[in-house]
Amino acid sequence: MPQPEEPPVRPPHRPADGRSADDLDDGPGDGPGDDLDDGPTPTGAAGGQEPDYRFTLANERTFLAWIRTALGLLAGGIAVDQLTPDVAPAPLRIALAVICALGGAALGAAAYRRWVKVEAAIRTGSPLPRTPTLLVLSVGVTLVAAVFCGLIIGYAD
Repeated sequence: MPQPEEPPVRPPHRPADGRSADDLDDGPGDGPGDDLDDGPTPTGAAGGQEPDYRFTLANERTFLAWIRTALGLLAGGIAVDQLTPDVAPAPLRIALAVICALGGAALGAAAYRRWVKVEAAIRTGSPLPRTPTLLVLSVGVTLVAAVFCGLIIGYAD
């Protein structure tokens, strides 16, 4: 009687410290031949090597920091619109609120785009991509803060 074929086995994952996939305890169903999805793979990262998980986690922490900043900008825009009716004329206040909210939306989108590019660079061994987003964010926040300072000083008089 012929023996049944064994299911295909995933290639072993070898972290930077040399351990094999069998040495890692990632939870149930993470053995050879399982069909569990390991999560989203960034566009363009297919074909690269599995990186040391610490680099991927650091990239995700950076992504989450950018998302927290985007949420802070959005909250700031809402606060300007709702909590400061007497500080500035309505058109200026609304313009500042919209700038903050749009900045938060743009930063949220840029955060994901950057995460994908960095993840692909890590997997393929390419240099990490540079981004002008940090400069734009810094200049934008500085300008909005300067306008607020001017409004607060004018309000105090």
